[in-house]
Amino acid sequence: MFRMDLATLLGIVGAFAIVITAIFLGGSFGQFVDVPSMLIVIGGGLAATLIRFQVSDIAAAFTTAFKVALSGKSASPRDLISEITNLGEIVRKSGPLGLENVDVSDPVLAKGVQYIADGYELEFIKEAMERERDLQLSRLSEGKRVMKALGDSAPAFGMIGTLVGLVQMLANMDDPAAIGPSMAVALLTTLYGALISNILCLPMVDKLDAKFDVDELNQTLIIDGVCQIRESKSPALIKEMLVAYLPEKARVDLAEAA
Repeated sequence: MFRMDLATLLGIVGAFAIVITAIFLGGSFGQFVDVPSMLIVIGGGLAATLIRFQVSDIAAAFTTAFKVALSGKSASPRDLISEITNLGEIVRKSGPLGLENVDVSDPVLAKGVQYIADGYELEFIKEAMERERDLQLSRLSEGKRVMKALGDSAPAFGMIGTLVGLVQMLANMDDPAAIGPSMAVALLTTLYGALISNILCLPMVDKLDAKFDVDELNQTLIIDGVCQIRESKSPALIKEMLVAYLPEKARVDLAEAA
């Protein structure tokens, strides 16, 4: 089930709300809306990103980025170890068929449990789950690359728009009416580029980077645990082997809880 990360949503909405509030307190919002500036920053940034990647890659990257940015916190390794240990206990008492009607919280673990219940061989289970893990990490990595490219392009085109506006302004110094719009393009492109990069793109890069590390650890732990269950290892041994995935403090806390 999808769980939304309210902190990310509040952060994005809050950042834009602060900027908009400051605009209203200092003047008219319409002064900060300029279509040529938007075309330069948004259109130019997307165009530059299209040069680097395929259209399908960009669409998939946006889907992955927003899904990760708005998704809730992943399961902790400690919770996964406890759940895998319980599953090992079920298999020891009732055999692989005992897993048929067990509710599993993590979808990757659920798929591994289904493989065991269906009687697949260890080699097939390990290969299939490792392939799925690698593909998931590849999608996260590609999403991070696309968002990083867009985050780099937006401020760059903001600077390009500034130069365009300055050239237009200097070329029309004898016409006072043309100086204002040209100056607006010069300044607003920098503003738009900074907002897009620092509120949307770069934070999503960090989210994807963190998600990559978490998924790599969790899915490797799950694969190892599923393989141990498939080999009918004792729950105590499964837990002891999986505890190696935890940092030292978490190991001590788990031992005290036990």
